Amino acid sequence: MLTCVGFCVGLGNVWRFPYLCQSHGGGAFMIPFLILLVLEGVPLLHLEFAIGQRLRKGSLGVWSTIHPYLAGVGIASMFVSLMISLYYNTIMAWVMWYLFNSFQETLPWSQCPLNYNLTGLVSECEQSSPVDYFWYRETLNTTPDIGENGGLQWWMVLCLVSAWAVLYICIIRGIETTGKAVYITSTLPYVVLSIFLIRGLTLKGSLSGVVFLFTPDLTELTNPTTWLDAGAQVFYSFSIAFGGLISFSSYNSVYNNCEQDAVIISAVNGFTSVYAATVIYTIIGFRATERFDNCLGG
Repeated sequence: MLTCVGFCVGLGNVWRFPYLCQSHGGGAFMIPFLILLVLEGVPLLHLEFAIGQRLRKGSLGVWSTIHPYLAGVGIASMFVSLMISLYYNTIMAWVMWYLFNSFQETLPWSQCPLNYNLTGLVSECEQSSPVDYFWYRETLNTTPDIGENGGLQWWMVLCLVSAWAVLYICIIRGIETTGKAVYITSTLPYVVLSIFLIRGLTLKGSLSGVVFLFTPDLTELTNPTTWLDAGAQVFYSFSIAFGGLISFSSYNSVYNNCEQDAVIISAVNGFTSVYAATVIYTIIGFRATERFDNCLGG
């Protein structure tokens, strides 16, 4: 069960859910999300657990056993997992780059760098912000326009290779190493989120962000896009149809209560999404208050 929790809980909860809350009127997005979590997430999660546990096979084997014509469903789930892995590992490469750069007395994204002749700060950075400059110029090194391809950013290539190396180490011996790694990957996010929450609540204006999050704009409930995004978020945060849950459940006992597992994991997933959004919005409230004060101060 802990492995499935680690598989379900991830960037979809910590990053995508708060973003969707911001896009759909704060707490208003939580209402369709929690409704669809019960009506859509729990049954489909139970289904994946049940077929994997009963047939004792991975995604491709399960769907081929149900009917040979359904083998394409298993192949499609493998392709989806591959695409998500490429996407997630790119983000992990960025995280590693920021981690390596954080071991400095002065964080490189906290202030603008000096220009080439050391007579002042880089004008582009002064016109935007140190955070944006470090992201677009130091990290991505984006080209001025889409017509220029640019070259490989070797520091990002090394970070990407490191991300894939860590992933390989975690799965090198199958479920044995995955089961051990999950003790860290499933529990550490909650520790880090709790630390960020405590720190965030000490910042000026943090509570205004939390109030915004839990103050729903009910007019958003009449917007079909809100419900569509909520349904997509359930699939995304639960990792439904990725094939991984079927594979993990195939290692369970045939007599395991998979219905109970589905309910517990759904509850943990929903709680994590709301908890992570609360943490993020303490920082958003602080940043909004800080910018407001700066505008008043001239």
